Amino acid sequence: MTMTTLNPDTLIAPEYIDAHGKPRRIPAATAQWLHSVIQPPVATPSALPPVAIFRHGEAAVLQPVLSTAATWELTSEAGERWSGECQPDETLTLPALPEGYHQLTLTQPVLLSRCSLIIAPSRCYEPPALLAGDKLWGCCVQLYTVRSQHNWGIGDFGDLRRMAAEIAQRGGAFIGLNPLHALFPANPDGASPYSPSSRRWLNVLYIDINSVEDFRLSDAAQAWWQQPDTQQRLAAARDSEWVDYPAVTALKLEGLRLAWRQFRRRAPDEPVMQEFDAFVKAGGQSLLSQALFDALQAHQRAKNPALFGWKSWPEAYQHPDSAAVLAFRIEHSDEVRFYLWLQWLAASQFAACWAVCCAQQMPVGLYRDLAVGVAQDGAETWRERDLYCLQASVGAPPDILGPLGQNWGLPPMDPQILTMRAFTPWIELLRANMRDCGALRIDHVMALLRLWWIPQYESAAEGAYVHYPVDALLAILALESQRHRCMVIGEDLGTVPEAIVAKLRDSGVYSYKVLYFEQTGKRAFRTPEAWPRQAMTVVTTHDMPTLRGWWQSDDLTLGSRLGLYPDKAILAGLYRERAAAKKALLHTLQQQGALAHRYPRQRGRAPMRRAINRAVHRLVAASNSALLGLQPEEWLDMEQPVNVPGTVDSYPNWRRKLRLSLEAMFADEGITHLLQEVSRIRQQRP
Repeated sequence: MTMTTLNPDTLIAPEYIDAHGKPRRIPAATAQWLHSVIQPPVATPSALPPVAIFRHGEAAVLQPVLSTAATWELTSEAGERWSGECQPDETLTLPALPEGYHQLTLTQPVLLSRCSLIIAPSRCYEPPALLAGDKLWGCCVQLYTVRSQHNWGIGDFGDLRRMAAEIAQRGGAFIGLNPLHALFPANPDGASPYSPSSRRWLNVLYIDINSVEDFRLSDAAQAWWQQPDTQQRLAAARDSEWVDYPAVTALKLEGLRLAWRQFRRRAPDEPVMQEFDAFVKAGGQSLLSQALFDALQAHQRAKNPALFGWKSWPEAYQHPDSAAVLAFRIEHSDEVRFYLWLQWLAASQFAACWAVCCAQQMPVGLYRDLAVGVAQDGAETWRERDLYCLQASVGAPPDILGPLGQNWGLPPMDPQILTMRAFTPWIELLRANMRDCGALRIDHVMALLRLWWIPQYESAAEGAYVHYPVDALLAILALESQRHRCMVIGEDLGTVPEAIVAKLRDSGVYSYKVLYFEQTGKRAFRTPEAWPRQAMTVVTTHDMPTLRGWWQSDDLTLGSRLGLYPDKAILAGLYRERAAAKKALLHTLQQQGALAHRYPRQRGRAPMRRAINRAVHRLVAASNSALLGLQPEEWLDMEQPVNVPGTVDSYPNWRRKLRLSLEAMFADEGITHLLQEVSRIRQQRP
């Protein structure tokens, strides 16, 4: 059984092991501050814990705290009921239950106690192809970077639909995506997919407007579409080297508002109207709050562009249940329904992408990404004020590659509130992100065990680790994974505590292995047969340099220019390490037969060539890992990164597009040949 303590003293880690393997005590001021903000919540008197979690097949036994005799009633998720009596100091052994969520009620003369019982499987879901020993590959793409002849200056769900078919035809098993979470339509410059307004809903900028039926049916929309000014703005947005979020957002919202007017003319009994109403009803309070937030945000920004999130709104609007918010909802009901409709469009189009993957019989299909947190003043914190500690943000302590540490500006969930609410927020979050996909990547999966909390207004170095109920979170993850037939990949990079490594492996969570970090010695990288099976292998990620950028040490040069490496001696050492790593990689490529021996290895100065690029692809394709994720940036031999961690305004993060359009990329014979070769290598059995 998994029980969770609510004692703050056990949540706050007084020390940790740093990136150099040395123990570090947290600052006294940080410890004092954490004890002041992590206070036990006021709990309703109860003879039972708020939640108890058991693995399937394990005896469900509880020890109620009773002063008098009590009666109990157990209701299963399917509605079955059992009842009985329990005496003080007796254990309560419950009937065998199936996997799922059940409710136990204990009644005494003066006290009614409730406990949520969760029966979970031991492991997460794994697709049949992986259980059969297949080695799969797919494309990992930041959707907003995609160029095409159809989109409006940003990759969209229409592009994703076409890309899925192209990848499947070349033997790919999945498309891995950046977080698709809802951002801020009224503040388009807030573009980070890892700092969303909400993780429950979608980014409406990914709507493919040309596929919206009411846009095509609307005479007004089509007239607007044909205007020279509209076409000029569209061309400028498409041709821009970087995603122009303000221009794209303005264009898309104009077109969608015209389509919305057409949609409102439909009869209430039309099937699409009934589908929309059903979607709104199923979305409940969470969806309504998202639409209300977006409408309010747009309203406030129209009056004062300096007002970003709810913290800057007038006090009357800062609380979602206030009279002012209710009045706004009534007075601006059409605007609120417009944003509800946008979420419905986005969800419908994403489901259509999943349908393409299923029709193509892709073993995994779409693979979503769950960000580690949400923005300080977005829709999720506005609605869930008690769940988040808004006086803190999460990040990472200083390490070798980030000597200043990292502050992600995301408020942490309070583990005590999470437990008191029987982990309902975690359950709802997983359900929202496991919908219409075959895999979920959990960013910074160590957050299931601990998060680096940083006091407000302090540097990342002044933080400390706060522990989370990892066993409970993993059990629920396994249950939702099995129910959704959605495998789980945990991004376990950085300093990974030993306490979670075995837990993740035994729970069926796949590890995440990046080539750059797999150097095993001065002259070698991990050989293909030595890569772990229960893992996903990638060359690089969105937070790291492209292969060409890494090879040329562009990340170090750029980081130095941006002030990320203030210690020049450390920077010089990183350059030396990179040269040695290149030399070791060349040696491994040649030893494994992926690269001809004519390429020099002396001093790691061999320039990046097409042959080296292709050899790296062959090396990772041969890896033993069950999954292989390839980025288009590597096929296209691009230099610029999509994101530079530790920067906000000094680098245009989350805006760099792919060099070629979707159409040109898949018409390129060299790329097609490369992907076919990767597919052939992955199909080879040892």
